[in-house]
Amino acid sequence: MNKLFIATLVAASFSLPALAAGDHVVAQATTPAATAADMTDGEIRKVDKGNSKMTIKHGELKNLDMPAMTMVFQVKDPALLDKVKAGDKVRFKAEKAGTAFVVTEVEAAK
Repeated sequence: MNKLFIATLVAASFSLPALAAGDHVVAQATTPAATAADMTDGEIRKVDKGNSKMTIKHGELKNLDMPAMTMVFQVKDPALLDKVKAGDKVRFKAEKAGTAFVVTEVEAAK
């Protein structure tokens, strides 16, 4: 038998006891495609550098269970505000921090 085939069988056999015990094996995607899928399309309506906020007309934010709308977001890093201006089409990530919704990443839409 091929040594690679044997090594694969041995490696696979180590995961069988965990599966038999009812444990779930979860693979986390770390590819750029997975990251892009987490981002939401939007259009910058206003940039407020003085208050570290931006207004975005956005599509559905699945991770926040939020429908499409226009709203004001705080930004995690004020440097994000230098990347955008009103009218820009963007892709972004947002999360809830306490009672606020915060943009954590933003990039120009392709």
